[in-house]
Amino acid sequence: MRIKVHCQNRIGILRDILNLLVEYGINVLRGEVGGDHGNAIYLHCPNLINLQFQALRPKFEAIAGVFGVKRVGLMPSERRHMELNALLGALDFPVLSIDMGGSIVAANRTAAQLLGVRVDEVPGMPLARYVEDFDLPELVRANKSRINGMRIKVKGDVFLADIAPLQSEHDDSEALAGAVLTLHRADRIGERIYNVRKQELRGFDSIFQSSRVMAAVVREARRMAPLDAPLLIEGETGTGKELLARACHLASPRGQSPLMALNCAGLPESMAETELFGYGPGAFEGARAEGKLGLLELTAGGTLFLDGVGEMSPRLQVKLLRFLQDGCFRRVGSDEEVYLDVRVICATQVDLSELCARGEFRQDLYHRLNVLSLHIPPLRECMDGLEGLVQHFLDQASRQIGCAMPRLAPAAMEKLGQYHWPGNVRQLENVLFQAVSLCDGGVVKSEHIRLPDYGVRQPLGEFSLEGDLSQIVGRFEKAVLESLMGEFSSSRALGKRLGVSHTTIANKLRDYSLNKSAD
Repeated sequence: MRIKVHCQNRIGILRDILNLLVEYGINVLRGEVGGDHGNAIYLHCPNLINLQFQALRPKFEAIAGVFGVKRVGLMPSERRHMELNALLGALDFPVLSIDMGGSIVAANRTAAQLLGVRVDEVPGMPLARYVEDFDLPELVRANKSRINGMRIKVKGDVFLADIAPLQSEHDDSEALAGAVLTLHRADRIGERIYNVRKQELRGFDSIFQSSRVMAAVVREARRMAPLDAPLLIEGETGTGKELLARACHLASPRGQSPLMALNCAGLPESMAETELFGYGPGAFEGARAEGKLGLLELTAGGTLFLDGVGEMSPRLQVKLLRFLQDGCFRRVGSDEEVYLDVRVICATQVDLSELCARGEFRQDLYHRLNVLSLHIPPLRECMDGLEGLVQHFLDQASRQIGCAMPRLAPAAMEKLGQYHWPGNVRQLENVLFQAVSLCDGGVVKSEHIRLPDYGVRQPLGEFSLEGDLSQIVGRFEKAVLESLMGEFSSSRALGKRLGVSHTTIANKLRDYSLNKSAD
């Protein structure tokens, strides 16, 4: 068990606390002093059980200068270690810590892969074994300041290195502890700059608004983005819900803070729970000894985007509801309450109100999520902006492929306009990328537009199309009269509904042997 003693910063208070634990035979594996002013003592006591802790609590609080004691999930150093591991593990470029003897002290997973070893094999390995003509300790002693973009060779490959000295508050060479080395492949720097630029453009300006309906949605989103309240985005698959969520985040006061995303539909319940809320030390078999931080904690101060929230399990719905109500949660396998300031944006392609009516989604959670709401229309309802959207994707595809922007043949545009687009804007983008890659001669023709037939709408449903046109129309006309005659008391009222005279209705009812009173 790990405990936190909130106490006065006085000489001898740690001795008094330890004497109490010794008296009751409680072993202390590790201790740390923390708090803003050294006013908290953290103790890791492996053999302390909950019943003993409850019995000892009054005795702790009876010690002069002790204000309170409680259980905690992590020691401060354990939390810092977890956070550092999570941050380093998320980096896709190598990071190494080097001491002043030229040995590698620590490295992230990407760096270990570059060196061709396991992460646990890294400590103590000499950097000179892998880097040619590069004396890092001497370089750090000579400069004593950060160096950016230094060209070095690691195992024969060229990298640009950023070197950050590890130095104490005293500005002398004796205080140097080493340096952190960050490596970027020289042949991918241009790609990284492009990706950074691409991320910068993920605001509202990146959402194409050639349709009047879509332009109205973006106007609403711009007004809602700065409001610090949950936001629910509804729309079919491929309509750009995550793109709109990112734009709302960037336009909010939290725009400089993290945005983390979790697809609730793509993970089993147990994995989704640990990904979202994390878990405490030794929470289950196979778990990390130090535990794991969830996306919520990594998003602190920022925005959490939950896609497919309608697929969330009942258990996760309860935990999410509590966080929205109280701003706190518990990691899996931990009793510690974690309080966070995070804005939640959810997206769904199903009608949550219908799920509530069927008892498949908590109504109280739905009302918590639906404080602000946006509905993204499907592409078939935005066909007034199709031509502009097509030109935009043609330009984008030609840039990605590296060819001149092709012209779209009229027949190809007609084919695009007649399709029902079950995959919406994402499907249109993919279809046009394929068309640009297939076309030659600078013209996208109808045969380059490859559209699947699945999901084609049947306007007549199961209606029979046997016989000639007059027979088909007759059957349809009879079906219309049969459907409507029960709603109207007379042929005159029915004729008024259908925009014809009551005499015409009376004759048709007679022809089709349908009984109806006339007036």
